[in-house]
Amino acid sequence: MTLSPRVPDLAALDVMVSVARLGSMSAAGREHGLSQQAVSARVRAAERDIGLRVFARTNTGVGLTPEGGAVLEWAENVLNAAQEFATGVDSLLREDIAHLTIASSMTIAEHLVPGWIVLMRTRHPGVRTQMRLMNSAEAAQHVLDGRADIGFVEGPDIPSGVGIRVVATDELVIVTGPDHPWASTASVTVEELASTALVQREPGSGTRTTFENIVHPTEPPLLELESVTAIKSAVVTAGAPSVLSSLAVEGDIRDGRLVRIEVDGVSMPRQLRAIWNQQEQLRGPSRDFLDIAVSRRT
Repeated sequence: MTLSPRVPDLAALDVMVSVARLGSMSAAGREHGLSQQAVSARVRAAERDIGLRVFARTNTGVGLTPEGGAVLEWAENVLNAAQEFATGVDSLLREDIAHLTIASSMTIAEHLVPGWIVLMRTRHPGVRTQMRLMNSAEAAQHVLDGRADIGFVEGPDIPSGVGIRVVATDELVIVTGPDHPWASTASVTVEELASTALVQREPGSGTRTTFENIVHPTEPPLLELESVTAIKSAVVTAGAPSVLSSLAVEGDIRDGRLVRIEVDGVSMPRQLRAIWNQQEQLRGPSRDFLDIAVSRRT
């Protein structure tokens, strides 16, 4: 659509509406912070564009011509539409600034992110925060393709193209139910562990990737489950060991529901990391959330 030359610019229409409402060029000037001469010049320019006289000048001020009444009604409609446009754009900008999407792997999402979100809400109450729960590989992909503003991963394999910051440390531990034969031994060998079918997280999980890189298992998993809660239940009911984050099993070990099994000569520490797309500057809510995570580093 090509705009007709009969349409003045919005600033001129705004001044014209003010003149009609206030009945005076000088009063309209005070409202807009313009001189009377500037207001008069804008009105004349608008009338030239329209091709009609809108105002009739009198000794006491200005009044509308017969045609001017219709012109001013249309002008008000145009200005209202412009204001609606501006309000809509502003709301989109505010939503973009005040919305934070987090992609987090299971352990971090269950044990660390909730506390960070509480602090975020306290410090930045205008930010709407959404967390998406997934494994480390999926979280990294969400960050790279823009579906998440920031991600948190526990796996050692970090794809290229992301920025990285360590936010916590963790340790993977082997656990069994209290009735498992390993529960009564001082420790097991890494060879015994490698040749035992475990209850495991799904492929792509940071926990599973870290375990496989260190232990190099020769036996496939007995079960593959995506939920830490389901894995802990299966450890007891299926009578099989598992490898889980110390954060996830601390309470279970303390209360006797699970038993930690030492592995001769093997420890499995790991770093929990924040990631973001390097092509996008980390700023606003994403930067604020990272600062909170780092300040709470464990």
